[in-house]
Amino acid sequence: MSALPTVAFLGLGHMGGPMAANLVKAGYSVAGFDPVPAAQEQATKDGLTVVASAAEAVRDADVVITMLPNGKLVLDLYDEILPAAKPNTLFVDSSTIDVADAREAAERAHKAGHRAIDAPVSGGVAGAAAGTLAFMVGGSEDDFATAQPLLDVMGRKVVHCGASGVGQAAKICNNMILGVSMIAISEAFVLGEKLGLTNQALFDVASNASGQCWALTSNCPVPGPVPTTPANNDYQPGFAAALMDKDLGLAANALRANGVEAELGLRAAELYHRFNTGGGGGLDFSAIITDIRARSTAEDNQ
Repeated sequence: MSALPTVAFLGLGHMGGPMAANLVKAGYSVAGFDPVPAAQEQATKDGLTVVASAAEAVRDADVVITMLPNGKLVLDLYDEILPAAKPNTLFVDSSTIDVADAREAAERAHKAGHRAIDAPVSGGVAGAAAGTLAFMVGGSEDDFATAQPLLDVMGRKVVHCGASGVGQAAKICNNMILGVSMIAISEAFVLGEKLGLTNQALFDVASNASGQCWALTSNCPVPGPVPTTPANNDYQPGFAAALMDKDLGLAANALRANGVEAELGLRAAELYHRFNTGGGGGLDFSAIITDIRARSTAEDNQ
Protein backbone atom coordinates (compact mmCIF):
# COMPACT_ATOMS: atom_id res chain seq x y z
CA MET A 1 0.00 0.00 0.00
CA SER A 2 1.46 3.36 -1.04
CA ALA A 3 2.06 6.08 1.53
CA LEU A 4 -0.52 8.78 1.92
CA PRO A 5 0.37 12.09 0.24
CA THR A 6 1.64 14.87 2.46
CA VAL A 7 -0.71 17.84 2.73
CA ALA A 8 -0.34 21.58 3.28
CA PHE A 9 -3.48 23.32 4.51
CA LEU A 10 -3.59 27.11 4.28
CA GLY A 11 -6.44 28.89 6.03
CA LEU A 12 -7.35 27.25 9.35
CA GLY A 13 -10.42 29.22 10.35
CA HIS A 14 -13.92 28.02 11.18
CA MET A 15 -14.08 25.89 8.02
CA GLY A 16 -10.47 25.09 7.21
CA GLY A 17 -9.48 24.14 10.74
CA PRO A 18 -11.97 21.29 11.14
CA MET A 19 -11.36 20.11 7.57
CA ALA A 20 -7.62 19.86 8.22
CA ALA A 21 -8.26 18.14 11.56
CA ASN A 22 -10.29 15.44 9.81
CA LEU A 23 -7.37 14.77 7.46
CA VAL A 24 -5.08 14.31 10.46
CA LYS A 25 -7.59 11.90 12.04
CA ALA A 26 -7.54 9.91 8.79
CA GLY A 27 -3.76 9.49 9.00
CA TYR A 28 -2.54 12.28 6.73
CA SER A 29 0.52 14.32 7.62
CA VAL A 30 -0.66 17.95 7.47
CA ALA A 31 1.45 21.09 7.66
CA GLY A 32 -0.72 24.12 8.32
CA PHE A 33 -0.47 27.88 8.23
CA ASP A 34 -2.82 30.64 9.31
CA PRO A 35 -1.84 34.16 10.44
CA VAL A 36 -4.35 34.14 13.33
CA PRO A 37 -2.81 32.93 16.63
CA ALA A 38 -6.04 31.33 17.87
CA ALA A 39 -6.28 29.29 14.67
CA GLN A 40 -2.66 28.20 15.04
CA GLU A 41 -3.26 27.11 18.63
CA GLN A 42 -6.33 25.05 17.75
CA ALA A 43 -4.58 23.48 14.76
CA THR A 44 -1.70 22.39 16.96
CA LYS A 45 -4.17 20.78 19.37
CA ASP A 46 -5.73 18.99 16.38
CA GLY A 47 -2.41 17.42 15.43
CA LEU A 48 -1.29 19.64 12.55
CA THR A 49 2.32 20.74 12.20
CA VAL A 50 1.87 24.50 12.31
CA VAL A 51 4.64 26.36 10.51
CA ALA A 52 5.74 29.98 10.27
CA SER A 53 4.74 30.74 6.67
CA ALA A 54 2.65 29.53 3.78
CA ALA A 55 5.76 28.95 1.69
CA GLU A 56 7.23 26.71 4.39
CA ALA A 57 3.98 24.74 4.59
CA VAL A 58 3.93 23.89 0.88
CA ARG A 59 7.62 23.11 0.46
CA ASP A 60 7.34 19.34 1.00
CA ALA A 61 3.64 18.89 0.23
CA ASP A 62 2.15 16.69 -2.46
CA VAL A 63 -1.24 18.41 -2.14
CA VAL A 64 -1.93 22.01 -1.11
CA ILE A 65 -5.44 22.90 0.09
CA THR A 66 -6.51 26.52 0.50
CA MET A 67 -9.60 27.86 2.29
CA LEU A 68 -9.60 31.66 2.12
CA PRO A 69 -12.20 34.47 2.24
CA ASN A 70 -11.96 35.82 -1.32
CA GLY A 71 -10.39 35.51 -4.75
CA LYS A 72 -7.81 38.27 -4.33
CA LEU A 73 -6.35 36.52 -1.29
CA VAL A 74 -6.22 33.24 -3.21
CA LEU A 75 -4.42 34.78 -6.18
CA ASP A 76 -2.01 36.72 -3.96
CA LEU A 77 -1.24 33.56 -1.98
CA TYR A 78 -0.69 31.53 -5.16
CA ASP A 79 1.87 34.11 -6.29
CA GLU A 80 3.69 33.52 -3.02
CA ILE A 81 3.54 29.72 -2.81
CA LEU A 82 3.65 28.43 -6.39
CA PRO A 83 7.43 29.03 -6.67
CA ALA A 84 8.01 27.33 -3.30
CA ALA A 85 6.17 24.09 -4.12
CA LYS A 86 7.62 20.91 -5.59
CA PRO A 87 6.99 20.39 -9.33
CA ASN A 88 3.61 18.84 -10.15
CA THR A 89 2.07 19.64 -6.77
CA LEU A 90 -1.74 19.45 -6.77
CA PHE A 91 -3.38 22.68 -5.62
CA VAL A 92 -6.95 22.33 -4.30
CA ASP A 93 -8.76 25.60 -3.64
CA SER A 94 -11.85 25.14 -1.47
CA SER A 95 -12.54 28.86 -1.09
CA THR A 96 -15.73 30.28 -2.55
CA ILE A 97 -14.58 32.81 -5.15
CA ASP A 98 -15.53 34.23 -8.52
CA VAL A 99 -15.42 31.79 -11.44
CA ALA A 100 -12.95 34.02 -13.27
CA ASP A 101 -10.65 34.09 -10.23
CA ALA A 102 -10.83 30.29 -9.95
CA ARG A 103 -9.84 29.90 -13.59
CA GLU A 104 -7.03 32.43 -13.16
CA ALA A 105 -5.71 30.55 -10.11
CA ALA A 106 -5.68 27.29 -12.05
CA GLU A 107 -3.94 28.93 -15.00
CA ARG A 108 -1.21 30.35 -12.75
CA ALA A 109 -0.70 26.95 -11.16
CA HIS A 110 -0.44 25.24 -14.54
CA LYS A 111 2.04 27.81 -15.84
CA ALA A 112 4.20 27.18 -12.76
CA GLY A 113 4.31 23.44 -13.49
CA HIS A 114 1.62 22.32 -11.06
CA ARG A 115 -1.87 20.81 -11.14
CA ALA A 116 -5.00 22.53 -9.85
CA ILE A 117 -8.68 22.06 -9.13
CA ASP A 118 -11.34 24.27 -7.59
CA ALA A 119 -13.33 22.44 -4.92
CA PRO A 120 -15.70 24.76 -3.04
CA VAL A 121 -17.88 23.28 -0.34
CA SER A 122 -21.39 23.35 1.04
CA GLY A 123 -22.39 22.27 4.51
CA GLY A 124 -21.16 25.00 6.84
CA VAL A 125 -19.11 24.73 10.01
CA ALA A 126 -21.11 21.75 11.25
CA GLY A 127 -20.41 19.86 8.02
CA ALA A 128 -16.72 20.75 8.20
CA ALA A 129 -16.48 19.38 11.73
CA ALA A 130 -18.46 16.23 10.96
CA GLY A 131 -16.71 15.51 7.66
CA THR A 132 -20.02 15.67 5.79
CA LEU A 133 -19.36 18.54 3.39
CA ALA A 134 -20.44 18.50 -0.25
CA PHE A 135 -17.59 19.24 -2.68
CA MET A 136 -18.21 20.68 -6.15
CA VAL A 137 -15.07 20.15 -8.20
CA GLY A 138 -13.74 21.77 -11.36
CA GLY A 139 -10.61 20.46 -13.08
CA SER A 140 -9.28 17.54 -15.11
CA GLU A 141 -10.39 13.95 -14.54
CA ASP A 142 -6.88 12.95 -13.46
CA ASP A 143 -6.52 15.76 -10.94
CA PHE A 144 -9.99 15.06 -9.58
CA ALA A 145 -9.06 11.39 -9.13
CA THR A 146 -5.91 12.37 -7.22
CA ALA A 147 -7.83 14.68 -4.90
CA GLN A 148 -10.88 12.52 -4.34
CA PRO A 149 -9.53 10.36 -1.48
CA LEU A 150 -8.80 13.51 0.54
CA LEU A 151 -12.13 15.08 -0.35
CA ASP A 152 -13.89 11.88 0.69
CA VAL A 153 -12.36 12.24 4.16
CA MET A 154 -13.65 15.81 4.52
CA GLY A 155 -16.98 15.34 2.79
CA ARG A 156 -19.91 13.04 2.25
CA LYS A 157 -20.66 13.98 -1.36
CA VAL A 158 -18.00 14.77 -3.97
CA VAL A 159 -19.12 15.72 -7.48
CA HIS A 160 -16.85 16.37 -10.45
CA CYS A 161 -18.71 19.16 -12.24
CA GLY A 162 -16.39 19.81 -15.19
CA ALA A 163 -13.36 21.89 -16.15
CA SER A 164 -11.59 24.55 -14.08
CA GLY A 165 -14.01 27.07 -12.59
CA VAL A 166 -17.10 24.90 -12.98
CA GLY A 167 -16.96 23.81 -9.35
CA GLN A 168 -17.31 27.46 -8.37
CA ALA A 169 -20.14 27.83 -10.87
CA ALA A 170 -22.00 24.97 -9.19
CA LYS A 171 -21.44 26.54 -5.76
CA ILE A 172 -22.85 29.94 -6.63
CA CYS A 173 -25.83 28.43 -8.47
CA ASN A 174 -26.59 26.19 -5.49
CA ASN A 175 -26.36 29.04 -3.01
CA MET A 176 -28.53 31.27 -5.17
CA ILE A 177 -31.21 28.58 -4.91
CA LEU A 178 -30.66 28.42 -1.14
CA GLY A 179 -30.81 32.19 -0.63
CA VAL A 180 -33.99 32.60 -2.67
CA SER A 181 -35.56 29.61 -0.91
CA MET A 182 -34.81 30.95 2.58
CA ILE A 183 -36.35 34.31 1.75
CA ALA A 184 -39.48 32.62 0.38
CA ILE A 185 -39.78 30.35 3.43
CA SER A 186 -39.27 33.30 5.79
CA GLU A 187 -41.88 35.43 4.03
CA ALA A 188 -44.34 32.54 4.22
CA PHE A 189 -43.83 32.14 7.99
CA VAL A 190 -44.31 35.87 8.58
CA LEU A 191 -47.46 35.84 6.46
CA GLY A 192 -48.71 32.78 8.34
CA GLU A 193 -48.15 34.55 11.66
CA LYS A 194 -50.24 37.51 10.51
CA LEU A 195 -53.01 35.21 9.32
CA GLY A 196 -53.19 33.39 12.65
CA LEU A 197 -51.37 30.24 11.52
CA THR A 198 -48.90 28.77 14.01
CA ASN A 199 -45.35 28.15 12.85
CA GLN A 200 -45.65 24.48 13.75
CA ALA A 201 -48.83 24.06 11.71
CA LEU A 202 -47.27 25.70 8.64
CA PHE A 203 -44.18 23.54 9.04
CA ASP A 204 -46.25 20.36 9.35
CA VAL A 205 -48.10 21.19 6.15
CA ALA A 206 -45.29 22.58 3.99
CA SER A 207 -42.72 19.95 5.00
CA ASN A 208 -45.07 17.27 3.72
CA ALA A 209 -46.37 19.13 0.69
CA SER A 210 -45.09 20.93 -2.39
CA GLY A 211 -43.37 23.63 -0.29
CA GLN A 212 -40.86 21.13 1.08
CA CYS A 213 -37.21 22.22 0.66
CA TRP A 214 -33.89 22.13 2.53
CA ALA A 215 -34.31 25.68 3.85
CA LEU A 216 -37.50 24.53 5.57
CA THR A 217 -36.72 21.04 6.80
CA SER A 218 -33.01 21.35 7.65
CA ASN A 219 -32.53 25.07 8.43
CA CYS A 220 -36.02 26.15 9.47
CA PRO A 221 -35.92 29.91 10.22
CA VAL A 222 -38.29 29.75 13.23
CA PRO A 223 -37.56 28.02 16.54
CA GLY A 224 -39.41 24.85 17.41
CA PRO A 225 -40.16 22.67 14.39
CA VAL A 226 -36.54 21.58 13.81
CA PRO A 227 -34.77 21.70 17.20
CA THR A 228 -31.23 21.59 15.75
CA THR A 229 -31.50 24.74 13.62
CA PRO A 230 -29.76 28.05 14.47
CA ALA A 231 -33.20 29.60 15.06
CA ASN A 232 -33.24 27.67 18.34
CA ASN A 233 -29.90 29.20 19.37
CA ASP A 234 -30.51 32.91 18.81
CA TYR A 235 -29.49 32.45 15.15
CA GLN A 236 -25.87 31.70 15.91
CA PRO A 237 -24.38 30.32 12.67
CA GLY A 238 -24.41 27.92 11.02
CA PHE A 239 -23.87 29.61 7.74
CA ALA A 240 -23.47 33.31 8.42
CA ALA A 241 -25.54 35.90 6.59
CA ALA A 242 -22.30 37.68 5.67
CA LEU A 243 -21.22 34.60 3.74
CA MET A 244 -24.59 34.37 2.00
CA ASP A 245 -24.21 38.03 1.06
CA LYS A 246 -20.81 37.24 -0.41
CA ASP A 247 -22.03 34.19 -2.35
CA LEU A 248 -25.11 35.95 -3.72
CA GLY A 249 -22.88 38.85 -4.74
CA LEU A 250 -20.78 36.42 -6.77
CA ALA A 251 -23.96 34.98 -8.27
CA ALA A 252 -25.23 38.46 -9.13
CA ASN A 253 -21.96 39.32 -10.86
CA ALA A 254 -22.17 36.13 -12.89
CA LEU A 255 -25.82 36.74 -13.77
CA ARG A 256 -25.06 40.21 -15.09
CA ALA A 257 -21.89 39.15 -16.90
CA ASN A 258 -23.73 36.37 -18.71
CA GLY A 259 -26.92 38.23 -19.52
CA VAL A 260 -29.22 36.05 -17.43
CA GLU A 261 -32.64 37.50 -16.63
CA ALA A 262 -32.85 36.45 -12.97
CA GLU A 263 -35.03 38.80 -10.98
CA LEU A 264 -35.25 36.59 -7.89
CA GLY A 265 -31.51 35.92 -7.72
CA LEU A 266 -30.65 39.61 -8.02
CA ARG A 267 -33.31 40.63 -5.51
CA ALA A 268 -32.11 37.99 -3.03
CA ALA A 269 -28.60 39.43 -3.36
CA GLU A 270 -29.95 42.89 -2.55
CA LEU A 271 -31.89 41.70 0.51
CA TYR A 272 -28.99 39.75 2.01
CA HIS A 273 -26.60 42.64 1.35
CA ARG A 274 -28.96 44.99 3.18
CA PHE A 275 -29.28 42.53 6.07
CA ASN A 276 -25.53 42.00 6.28
CA THR A 277 -24.57 45.68 6.17
CA GLY A 278 -27.40 46.52 8.57
CA GLY A 279 -25.83 44.45 11.34
CA GLY A 280 -27.10 40.93 10.66
CA GLY A 281 -23.93 39.55 9.08
CA GLY A 282 -22.81 37.62 12.14
CA LEU A 283 -26.12 35.78 12.45
CA ASP A 284 -27.17 32.68 10.58
CA PHE A 285 -28.54 33.39 7.11
CA SER A 286 -31.95 32.13 8.30
CA ALA A 287 -32.14 35.21 10.55
CA ILE A 288 -33.27 37.12 7.45
CA ILE A 289 -36.75 36.29 8.80
CA THR A 290 -36.19 38.76 11.65
CA ASP A 291 -35.59 41.53 9.14
CA ILE A 292 -38.67 40.55 7.13
CA ARG A 293 -40.76 40.45 10.31
CA ALA A 294 -39.46 43.83 11.51
CA ARG A 295 -40.28 45.46 8.18
CA SER A 296 -43.77 43.93 8.04
CA THR A 297 -45.70 46.69 9.81
CA ALA A 298 -49.19 46.36 8.32
CA GLU A 299 -52.01 45.75 10.76
CA ASP A 300 -53.29 42.19 11.03
CA ASN A 301 -56.45 41.62 9.04
CA GLN A 302 -59.51 41.57 11.27
